[in-house]
Order: sequence, then C-alpha cells, then structure tokens
Amino acid sequence: MGCESSSPIEETSQKVLKATLIIQNWYRGYRARLRARQHYALAIFQSVEYADEQSQMQLSNFFSFMLDNYTRIHEEDPKLASRLFERTLQDIKDRKDYVELVDVPDSYEGPRLEFPLTFADIDLLIEAFKKQQILHAHYVLEVLFETKKALMHKPNFTHVDTSPTKEITICGDLHGKLDDLFLIFYKNGLPSEKNSYVFNGDFVDRGKNSIEVLMILFVSFLVYPNDLHLNRGNHEDFMMNMRYGFTREVLHKYKIHGKQILQMLEEVYTWLPIGTIIDNEVLVVHGGISDSTDLNLLHQIQRNKMKSVLMPPGLVDGDNASNMKKSKLSEAFSEQLSKHEWEQVTDILWSDPRGRKGCYPNTGRGGGCYFGSDITAKVLNKYQLKMLIRSHECKPEGYEICHDGKVITVFSASNYYEEGSNRGAYIRLSFGLNFRFFQYRVTKSTSPKPLHQRVYTIESSAIKILKERIIGRKTDLIHAFQLQDHSRSGKISTTQWAFSMENVLGLNLPWRSLSNHLVKTDKNGDIDYMSSFQDIHIEKPVKEAQSNVIETLYRYRSELQIIFNIIDTDHSGFISMEEFQAMWNLFSSHYNVHIDDCQLNELANTMDLNKDGSIDFNEFLKAFYVVHKLKG
Repeated sequence: MGCESSSPIEETSQKVLKATLIIQNWYRGYRARLRARQHYALAIFQSVEYADEQSQMQLSNFFSFMLDNYTRIHEEDPKLASRLFERTLQDIKDRKDYVELVDVPDSYEGPRLEFPLTFADIDLLIEAFKKQQILHAHYVLEVLFETKKALMHKPNFTHVDTSPTKEITICGDLHGKLDDLFLIFYKNGLPSEKNSYVFNGDFVDRGKNSIEVLMILFVSFLVYPNDLHLNRGNHEDFMMNMRYGFTREVLHKYKIHGKQILQMLEEVYTWLPIGTIIDNEVLVVHGGISDSTDLNLLHQIQRNKMKSVLMPPGLVDGDNASNMKKSKLSEAFSEQLSKHEWEQVTDILWSDPRGRKGCYPNTGRGGGCYFGSDITAKVLNKYQLKMLIRSHECKPEGYEICHDGKVITVFSASNYYEEGSNRGAYIRLSFGLNFRFFQYRVTKSTSPKPLHQRVYTIESSAIKILKERIIGRKTDLIHAFQLQDHSRSGKISTTQWAFSMENVLGLNLPWRSLSNHLVKTDKNGDIDYMSSFQDIHIEKPVKEAQSNVIETLYRYRSELQIIFNIIDTDHSGFISMEEFQAMWNLFSSHYNVHIDDCQLNELANTMDLNKDGSIDFNEFLKAFYVVHKLKG
C-alpha cells in the first residue's frame, strides 16, 4: 500500500489551527498576568485599608488614656478638659431647637419634602440628587428626627419573610456611592410594598455623596418602614466618620447647620438595628460572627448604648470613677453596654470569615474576629439557621460564597478603590432559599476601557498608596534595612528586603512580587534598599522643621486630625495654640512619640495664625503631602 499524503487544504487547516492555539494560549497567559497584577493591586488597597482601620480601633486606647489623665487635664486646663469630653455629655435637644429654628428661604430651589412622606418624595429626592442639588438642612434634620423616632420602635433584629410572590433584595456596602444606588434602583426597581430591600450597613464614608445616599435610604424607610430594612455597619459610627470623610462632607455641604446634623446622626446611628433575619433561616449582619456570638443576648441588649466602637466600656475604672464621682462625665460613661455586650456587637459589625478553622483575633482590622467554617456551622446550627449573609469586604466580583456555601459576602459599591477595581452586586432572595446574584459596574464612559488600561490605572494607584505608606515609615525602614546590611554595602537580598518591609509595615503583602515596582535590583539580584524611597518624599510645609518632626506628623496625620476634631466640638475648624500643645502632649505621651518642646515650639511658631492666635489645624495637616513620580 502506498503512503497517503496530506492535501494542501489539510496542511493549511492544521497551520491555522496551530496558530489559533498559540494565539489562544498567549492570550490566556496575557489575561492571567493582568489578573495577577490586578489581584496584587487589590491586595495593596485592602491591606492599607485594614491597617488604617486597625489604627482607628487603637484610638480607643487613646481615649482610655485621656480619661486616665482627666483629673490632671482638668487641673491644668479646665477649658480643654471641658472641650475634650463635651461630646460625651451632649444631649439631643427638642425638635423645636433644631428643625423649627432652621428656616427654608423662598430663594431655595432644591427639593421640598412634605411630611408625612410618600412615594412621591422618594422620586423627588432622587431626581433632585441626579441634578446635584443639595437638600436643605431643615429637611435633613426633619428626616433624621423622624428616622430616629421610627427606629426606636424597631427590635435589634428585624424579622422579615419572603413568600412565593414576594422576594427581598439584599445590598451591601454603598460608602457614599450615589451612582451605585441609582443603578440598583434602575435595575431592580424602587422600594415598595412589593419590592423589599435590606441595606446591610456602611452607607457612608469614602464616597462623596454619603449624605445623599443616607437621605434616600432614610426617606424610603420612612415611607416603607416594613419593607425597607436598615442594618448598622461599622461606619455608622461618628468616630469612624471623622477619619473617613463623612464628617468633612457634612460640614462642607452644610456650613451653618452641619454641627446639628452631625449631632443628630450620632443618635440615629445608635438606633439602627444590628441585623435582619429572613424566613427564620438567613442571618444578615454587616460583619460576621464569633465562637461566642449569642443571638439571644443580642436580641435583648440596649443597642442605643453603643455610641462608638472606639469608646469601649471600662473606660471609667475604679480610680477614674473616684476622681470623677458625681460628675456628668462619669454618669455619661456609665450609660454604656457591658464589656461582654460591647464585644458581641463589635463581632457582629467587624468580623470577617476565613478559610482557616477556629475563631481568632482580626489582626488585619484590629476589631472583631476571623471565623472559620466550623464556627459558621456551630452558630447556624445552634440557632436553627441555614445561611449567613454579610458585607464589610470589597470583592472583585461584588460577591463571594465561602464556608461550604453557608456564608455569602455581598458588596454593592463598584469601583471602590479605583475605576475598574471591582464590580458591585446585590442579591435577590426568594422563597425557599433561592438566590440570584446581580452584578454591575458604574462607568461614566460610553465605552469601557480595555482590561490592560484598567489594570494599569488600578496598579498605579495602588503603588502610589503603598509608596505613601513607605515614606511615612522611612526612618524605621532604613534602620531595619541597615540591620540586615552587615557589610554596609547599601544592598541586601530580596528576601531580607521583603522581611524588613513586612516587619515594619505589617501589611501582609507579596513583597517579592512587588519589588520590581518599588526598588532597583542589580545584576546579582540584590536590592539597593535606599531606592525604596526613590522619586518620593514628603513636601515640607515648614522649611525650618526637622525631617523627623515632619515624618512623625505625616505618619500620624489621620489620628491627629481625629483628635483635633474631638477637641473642635463647635466644628469651627480652629483651636488655640494652647489646645494644640496640650493635644500634642497627650498624643505624644500615649503614642510614645519623642519630639522635644524646642522642636514643637519651632514648628508651632511657624504656623499661620489667625488674629486671635488660633490654628486652622485641618489646613495645617493638609500641607503634609507626598510628591512622587511613578514609572510608566
């Protein structure tokens, strides 16, 4: 028999097929590399975010320290002591002292709400906010008063039911992203008696339209109190708002009545329910659970006593109580949850699920715990539940299922870290535990950017944030590098560099993979560790100040800003030079920061003062910024 030969057509087909497979494999590898870069960028964003939250949680220790020193502060400066603790003593006044004293002028062209509210007011508000109109402070305060009054009649856990003809939609974090809320309502419909919603906390902070998101949710709740349900998140906390932007947003948009709005918000937060239970089978809470979660206890606690997670019980111990007995301050701090109750609520608001079994401290955030699948099964079985739905964590696809399908995370703020960084999602739950997931991404462009452009943008932004973190710890990092550099060559191995970065910054990042973005490496693979700070430095707001002073102020600028906002109880934006120095003395004592009085006075004397000698401390802190150039 003769050999059969392939025809030219068959040979061409084989070549085309081979070329197609080569291109396909290359493209798959290309997309995989882009996805890996995107994953690393998201890891940077999340690690820095959680480290900031950890710093925020640690402020509770500072408040304990302030109370420990209350007597001394009061003796040295009664006025400062009064301002430091005035917030604790605030009582919300009568409605007439707020709403009725805020007139709406005839010249106001924004939306005018009619009480009692109806569906028409929801629609009116949405259309006004689409036009970027600002709701007048009179209506904001009225909505807040009515919301508080309605929430006070709600239980700690709202019990709701689905039916064969009625579904419920569950939304996660919105974080002031008004366009995401608009898109959810466009795709899923406005709230109504036939279209129920659960919004699972973190309505505010980070985004620029938190007050608008809050007003739409509260007005919708007032119109449909049995069909729109609101859970408290860890950002429904006035202390968190001071750091993450909502306080600044309110004071910027409501320059005259912002203080009253913020005071009312503090009260409203405390009355938000801490969870929702659907069909007696699905537990919906913002963060998660722990091995000690006691739903029976959580049903019974006085949730309005949880003013802030940063003001834990036990701040006034025996010594402090004796120093402050019969004072309004000790009375105010006695109006708190017990330590066990406070821990229960903190776990609900702050915890995260993990793959590792057991329950252990949430070292990433500094509050709540990490809980494994065994803890999930234990708690769900104990209370005859089948599912836990939570939010609290940004997920690339907007949702994630873990713990053998028993835990679902839903996150509704798309583009959370950067344009294209993640999708948002919501869940539609129907009778019989049937779930449908809906994903979306808000975009202002008519044609979305290609994947490589989106990844480059996300990556560049993440590296920028990471470099800012690095420069804030420059002195500590140099010291750590030099301990590894025994030959004083200015170079260390990649492993030594990665160990030093993690040891100082504590961000739990893949440093070896990130090294090509951050440092220069020689032909032997060793790292020039001083290149960690290349093309990046803190622009000195005060030329005369020493570098270590600038670095210290830069590193702690967020904590200092919060402490300033606490002292600045009238929200004027100014404190006196004496208050600045007293604040710094307290701060430096607690954080063990060593800057001598000479350096501090030199710095203080160079500040721009007003005629009365007061300091615009927020403006002063804005002067600390990082200048850097990123490689293209």
